[in-house]
Amino acid sequence: MVVRLRDEADHEVIGIGGLAVLWSDAAVFEAHTEVGGNLLQAALLEFALQIVKGRSFADPIEMHRAIFPEVHDYGRHITHRADLKPTFTRIALVALDNAAWLLQARRHSFTTFDAMLPDPFRSYLYSRQTHVSLTPAVGYNLSDETLHHLLREGTAVLKIKIGQPGAEADMVAADMRRVSAIHEMARGYETGLTETGQVVYYLDANGRYGEKDSMARLLDYADRQGFLDRIILIEEPFQHPEDIDVHGLPARFAGDESIHAVEDISTRMQQGYQAFAIKPAGKTLSLSLQMIETAAEAGAICFVADNACVPVLVEWNKNIAARLPVFPGIKGGILESNGPENYGPAWKRMLAEYPNPNASWLTPDRGTFILDEAYYQESGGIFHTPTAYSDLFKL
Repeated sequence: MVVRLRDEADHEVIGIGGLAVLWSDAAVFEAHTEVGGNLLQAALLEFALQIVKGRSFADPIEMHRAIFPEVHDYGRHITHRADLKPTFTRIALVALDNAAWLLQARRHSFTTFDAMLPDPFRSYLYSRQTHVSLTPAVGYNLSDETLHHLLREGTAVLKIKIGQPGAEADMVAADMRRVSAIHEMARGYETGLTETGQVVYYLDANGRYGEKDSMARLLDYADRQGFLDRIILIEEPFQHPEDIDVHGLPARFAGDESIHAVEDISTRMQQGYQAFAIKPAGKTLSLSLQMIETAAEAGAICFVADNACVPVLVEWNKNIAARLPVFPGIKGGILESNGPENYGPAWKRMLAEYPNPNASWLTPDRGTFILDEAYYQESGGIFHTPTAYSDLFKL
């Protein structure tokens, strides 16, 4: 989705956002066609644009706080779901939120991400990583050939999808086989991007596990097979995370789609979670900054994950990933991105349309994005007008 904002001084900016109905609220996805779900999410953005038109806000965070309740209520109405997940509304607001940040930057003559960051958040985003490891998603159906290609290309962190279809016992057994098979393929590769020199694993269950004992059995199997120490993270394991405490399980657990608001971070930490996926392109930069602040103050680890982003949104994510502290066990930051896998041949076209398509930091090199001083001066190119999108308003 694309938004154009203009202020009273005729400053004009373009904001980009995406759609992710299944990720943000599976119940809405199941109740509608793909097109229908996307239209509902787009309708929330249109509603938000109508209510901000002609209004003034101190900054994008104030705007987000001011409009979110009304937009979310509208979302409940049009989806006929009183329990609509807040994340369904958050992702609909990303294009508007990004545009608001860019408009504020234009008004104040900010030309870098560091300058644009409000003072309260700079102490949490102080790093200047020179390497941010690409973390590709390894889905259930990814071929062995493709996985070996990723490993030969230098991938050091594999995001392995677990929670395969079927009854819980069958699911756990299938996950054991799948992760073990991936380990057999990855164990022979070495990397300079991790502290151990080994390829490491980040498991994403997408809320498929119903019982804590099921996760305990998977981890016990990993221990007996000799790869538990390679599992650096398990993301969103449980269907009902609010009911399960992860203390006592021998792994680092992270919250993602169940983290709808800043307050959810404290709740999950009380349950034993130690890390949180930050998604500027999925939950807005405005909320992401507040989540980083809350998590950092509580001693939690933050990292950036977002699967199906176009190049512009990858760079918004990368600006955060590059400034977060080093992820434990990794020599630098981490960033999930699966552009080529999600968009196929269109990915090369989108890269070619990027404002600075030949920038070295735009594509990974041997499994990592290499970020030099030019990257930080350019801020990933997010302050350049994306003409492929702005030209849409000239039709």
